[in-house]
Amino acid sequence: MRRAFDTLFGRLVLIVIGMLVLSHVAWFAIIRFERDNVQTRFAVEEAVFLVEAVRQHIANTPDQPLPPRVRTVTLDSPDVPKQPDDDIPRPLQRFIEDLKDRLPDGTDVRLNEPGGPPSVWVHGAKDTGWIVVPVQPLRPPRSRDRMLVWLALIFSTAVLAALFGAWQLQYPLRSLAQAVGRFGRGQPTPPVPERGPRELRQLTHGFNQMVREVSQAENDRAVMLAGVAHDLKTPLARLRLRAEMMDDEKMRDGVVRDVESMAHIVDQFLVFAHDRPDGSEPVPVDEQCERIVRAYRAVSPGVQPVRLNLEAGPAFVLPAATLDRLLSNLLDNAHAYGAPPVVIETRREAKGWVLSVADHGKGIAPDDLIKASRPFVRLDPARGGSGHSGLGLAIVERLARRAGGECEIGNRPEGGLRVAMTFPFDIATQPLAERRAGPQHEERAL
Repeated sequence: MRRAFDTLFGRLVLIVIGMLVLSHVAWFAIIRFERDNVQTRFAVEEAVFLVEAVRQHIANTPDQPLPPRVRTVTLDSPDVPKQPDDDIPRPLQRFIEDLKDRLPDGTDVRLNEPGGPPSVWVHGAKDTGWIVVPVQPLRPPRSRDRMLVWLALIFSTAVLAALFGAWQLQYPLRSLAQAVGRFGRGQPTPPVPERGPRELRQLTHGFNQMVREVSQAENDRAVMLAGVAHDLKTPLARLRLRAEMMDDEKMRDGVVRDVESMAHIVDQFLVFAHDRPDGSEPVPVDEQCERIVRAYRAVSPGVQPVRLNLEAGPAFVLPAATLDRLLSNLLDNAHAYGAPPVVIETRREAKGWVLSVADHGKGIAPDDLIKASRPFVRLDPARGGSGHSGLGLAIVERLARRAGGECEIGNRPEGGLRVAMTFPFDIATQPLAERRAGPQHEERAL
């Protein structure tokens, strides 16, 4: 099961959004705190200025009226508010403390009763009464703040920009990962565009260089194998012709068998060296399996029985030539080294279509399973003289990967060898034109 944030892009999204949320919350708290401090300081400065202005007015022009909302009250007036409690809100408590710090020592500061216009009552040691001046309202934090709207807009814009940057960063890596997957499956891999940061460009350049060198080595090996196999066909044909003219029937049959074994090895060399995409027409696998088994029985009437268990249906299709080579190599391998009956199965699983061939022989030793698909490796030295070159399972694995699938070789719990090939749904049903276009078409589609 694929997790949504298991990719590089998903983890970049988590990191970016987490950092943005953390920074925005921190800035919001700092701004709110500083705004409250600024508001308190402004209210304190305004109150101190008004109190000093009233005192100057009383001292210099006592006969002149005071400005609106500014007044003096006698000490014994019943309107004088009570001494503030300790449970008043923290902003109001801080305002009173700051105001006392700015006024002379011994000044009594009180706030008017709730419900009226916000004002502060001040009585100093030299004042004959209470000086009442208005103050800026010190409101507690509101449930809704316009700053939250601005922060939400800034946060959304930053997230979109960060996601675009993360996508731009991971896109070259995704292309490189897809190319590595194709190269690992043995499929033709076009050069990956070198883009992104410097380290990523260097990595892509090294991968492209490695693909070119490996492809050149593969081409040289394929040309060598094909050339040797092709050059051997002519002398083998002459040997067979001369063997047919021999008078000794027993010797003639022995030579013909040896020539046929050598011809089979040459044919395997040619198939293994074949490195081009299969351009044959896709055919339903179930129907083609039935035809191949009928043809196999007709050509070799005395071979071991082959059972069919075909459950995939007509939706499972593969190129005809690839399917013929896969089944012919697997049937030859099962008949040569396995035990009857040989079972061909097709079915649909969660990962894709499955084509498997199994026998009921002894199977392969667990330590040798990893070497079973290596070219030119014979797990049984006694098999060397039977026209086998150690290429059968190697050809099967290469053909399966060329067709976009995966090959798994293992022993059955009840005995015998089982070769299972899994083909993804999008590969097994790919149109012929796209198959012939190869990976270049896939690259353009990304």
